[in-house]
Amino acid sequence: MTFDDVSKVFVTGDGTRVQALDGLNLAVSRGEMVAIVGQTGCGKSTAFNLLLGLFAASSGTVSVQGMDPHGDFEALKGRIAVVFQDGRLLPWRNAQDNVALGLEYQGVSKSDRAAIARDWLARLGLEGREKAYPYELSGGMRQRVGIARCFALNPDIILCDESFSALDELTAERLRGEFLRLVKDEGKTGVFITHSIEEALTVGDRVAVFRAPGHVAAEFERPETLSEADLSRMRKSVRDVMATHPSP
Repeated sequence: MTFDDVSKVFVTGDGTRVQALDGLNLAVSRGEMVAIVGQTGCGKSTAFNLLLGLFAASSGTVSVQGMDPHGDFEALKGRIAVVFQDGRLLPWRNAQDNVALGLEYQGVSKSDRAAIARDWLARLGLEGREKAYPYELSGGMRQRVGIARCFALNPDIILCDESFSALDELTAERLRGEFLRLVKDEGKTGVFITHSIEEALTVGDRVAVFRAPGHVAAEFERPETLSEADLSRMRKSVRDVMATHPSP
């Protein structure tokens, strides 16, 4: 997926023009997990929504598997899945039925989607909780259901929007590790948006630091073997870029 000199301007009700992205260039290779980090207002969410095809770019080209995610929205259905911050589970559906939701929209038979949902719940450590409703699950369990729902679709691309920021750090760390193992084991491509430098360095094969208005100030590639000294240097480099290019 690529952003090629992408700009996005929003016009408010009073006619004010807001430049959310300005000349964004970023490429994500197949099988790569890219973490996007930056201060509030730097354009992370706008870039995320462009990948989802929720609106079109004002200029430049957004491409996902050679297609325009806005213009070719229907063709990309099922190829992209999202893990949201709050799980976004339907409270009137149990865990199994929440996981099966996307499969239901895709027309998968009831028996097949039930089997797929049970399998993914088991892989996420929720065997025996298939019939539990969201209010009966902890925050970490609800997020596991959301992750299971994402992988059940067998998408090519997984997008994450602050996916673990609502959890306590111990739960987030554990889930983050399980999620990353699944991404690698299943050969998925990912984009992970976060405001946390530490999380970006943990998650990303590459870290893209956004600055306002919406372009990449710097990129850092994480080596396969990362010593504590390497991590400390990368952490300082990302922090320095963010401090040098603050959002308004």
